Amino acid sequence: PHRTELYEDAPSGCWPIVYSPDYNITFMGLEKLHPFDAGKWGKVINFLKEEKLIADDLIVQAREATDEDLLVVHTRRYLNKLKWSFVVATITEIPPVAFLPNFVVQRKVLKPLRTQTGGTIMAGKLAVDRGWAINVGGGFHHCSSDKGGGFCAYADITLAIKFLFERVQGVSRATIIDLDAHQGNGHERDFMDDPRVYIMDVYNRYIYPGDGFAKRAIKRKVELEWGTEDTEYLQKVHTHVEGALNEFKPDIVVYNAGTDILDGDPLGGLAISPQGIVKRDEVVFRAARSRGVPVLMVTSGGYQKRTARIIADSILNLHSLGLLGRERAACALGSPSLDQMVRDSAKHFSNLS
Repeated sequence: PHRTELYEDAPSGCWPIVYSPDYNITFMGLEKLHPFDAGKWGKVINFLKEEKLIADDLIVQAREATDEDLLVVHTRRYLNKLKWSFVVATITEIPPVAFLPNFVVQRKVLKPLRTQTGGTIMAGKLAVDRGWAINVGGGFHHCSSDKGGGFCAYADITLAIKFLFERVQGVSRATIIDLDAHQGNGHERDFMDDPRVYIMDVYNRYIYPGDGFAKRAIKRKVELEWGTEDTEYLQKVHTHVEGALNEFKPDIVVYNAGTDILDGDPLGGLAISPQGIVKRDEVVFRAARSRGVPVLMVTSGGYQKRTARIIADSILNLHSLGLLGRERAACALGSPSLDQMVRDSAKHFSNLS
């Protein structure tokens, strides 16, 4: 495999939370033409800073995925198509993008998405090293190797898993738990006939993309009705997450934690409360962490202004419950001193008891 900067070791003291200011899409107000809050990723980080959970030098800086990285999954033909602004306009569902010169589209739209994709790939390795990782962006689950759509231009979930399979010893089985309101047809098409990948998908059966072919790849399919509420939703998620992890023992769980299940989301059509979303994430982390399976979380869809606060609250909740293991240390580039490691492990055991 080619050398990639995405797999360089992160400083040992950093939280395995991946982000870059380059995630955010802002230009001439065009981003407001999509219901997406195109600055939500930065807002999540700001809430976590306000709560003193993280600081800039304590998180892992995402790097942009290069063409060489993307070609691990994508066809050259597909990447070349993105050099046409109208193609990108179709994928991102922002029609005026079609009229912009492509160099502007590359810099203002695709570079943020490539950086989030790099972040997901980096978070895959971090999750294996640290037991968990969260990419504050990513989760582009409608994109497959040769086709984008639904705001998803790069197949970051497929990429993260393929990188792990190819480069990390001992990772040969993956489970995708996709809890975005929409069916994750991108990774489903990519892993259609791959017995190493188990896909569980819980989604509103009536909305985009309704990809019947891709559904054949889902091992555990939970189709929801319009307006599904917390009690039914959480019971289904709990039952099926447990069932999925009992049925297939993965080396990594990739958790697509879309917040477009939120009540009032214009695209999701479900009616889950903010508390329900926090509880849902807890269910997934508990199930994976209790089995010792590393979990990589990506934030995926979520189209309302209050979404960023909910994602931050969920991460704070996971931390307060001890589901984000390993206390943070100083995020210096050196390795921790021996007495620091002794202190850390002592603290760790006292936390366990």
